[in-house]
Amino acid sequence: MKSEYPFGYIKVEYPDPHKLRNREILVKYPEVKQLFGPTPSTLFFCVLCVSLQLWLAIMLRDLPLWEIFLLSYLVGAVFNHAFFVLNHECTHNLVFRSTTLNKLLGIFVNLPIVVPMAISFRKYHLLHHKHQGELNFDADLPTLTEATLVHNRPYRKILWLLVFTLIEGIVRPRALKSVRLFDRWTFFNIFVQTLFLISLVYFFGWNPLFYLTLSTFFSVGLHPLGARWIQEHFVVKANQETYSYYGPLNNVAFNVGYHNEHHDFMLVPWSKLPKVRRLAPEFYDRLYFHKSWTGLFFTFLFKRNISLFSRVVRD
Repeated sequence: MKSEYPFGYIKVEYPDPHKLRNREILVKYPEVKQLFGPTPSTLFFCVLCVSLQLWLAIMLRDLPLWEIFLLSYLVGAVFNHAFFVLNHECTHNLVFRSTTLNKLLGIFVNLPIVVPMAISFRKYHLLHHKHQGELNFDADLPTLTEATLVHNRPYRKILWLLVFTLIEGIVRPRALKSVRLFDRWTFFNIFVQTLFLISLVYFFGWNPLFYLTLSTFFSVGLHPLGARWIQEHFVVKANQETYSYYGPLNNVAFNVGYHNEHHDFMLVPWSKLPKVRRLAPEFYDRLYFHKSWTGLFFTFLFKRNISLFSRVVRD
């Protein structure tokens, strides 16, 4: 692995390592294929979590703003982070066999997130798997302008995490000129989300919307859960571009920490990802992994040797 830090990304010439590991594991452990396929029971968690978060948002409508702010950080962020993960399951068609039903469920799970992102996330995330590390197609990579502005300064990283929702949802998709952002499903997602937000404010006032918006910003930003986006692909050890997290927060994050396992086998649902590691331990135990999102959060913020250029790119 050749590093060009601090003057650029970490450029490599080898192909996506997940495809190679996928083949090697399937040759040695073909029983992994038994883990493939949708898990309809995920629907229960989608309905339960969305119902609880919306109920909580409505119950908080008469509280002072400082209490809403605190609850959105301590409780709301956990829920909204879970919604991103559940939408991720829908993106990979791991709830139903029907693509249409998965899209509709993704739009439903999108409601408490405030920003209409279910369909656009689906489009760009699948490209991330297909073109990992390719600047023209991988929206998970920081743009050159983004990485240059933030670089490795702690206060700039703090500001970057604070507005990461806007960067991921607006800045990066617009930077990928070769990918068409809008289609009929995107417009339908926007329509449903707009109708929901108008109804929420009309019947219950602005405070529930304030709570949900803060919950979204914290869930992907300046919060220990926000370190999940750092954990997945920011290079902290040489010769590795994807990292897993094996810690207790996987219990409230639907095992999203098992990221190497997910990239190796996209057809395995969240509930079975730990089984991949147990079936093929020699492939994963030799990889560096994170034990704490909170520890990684502060490491990323204050260590100068980790910048937004600490990402692997390939032609």
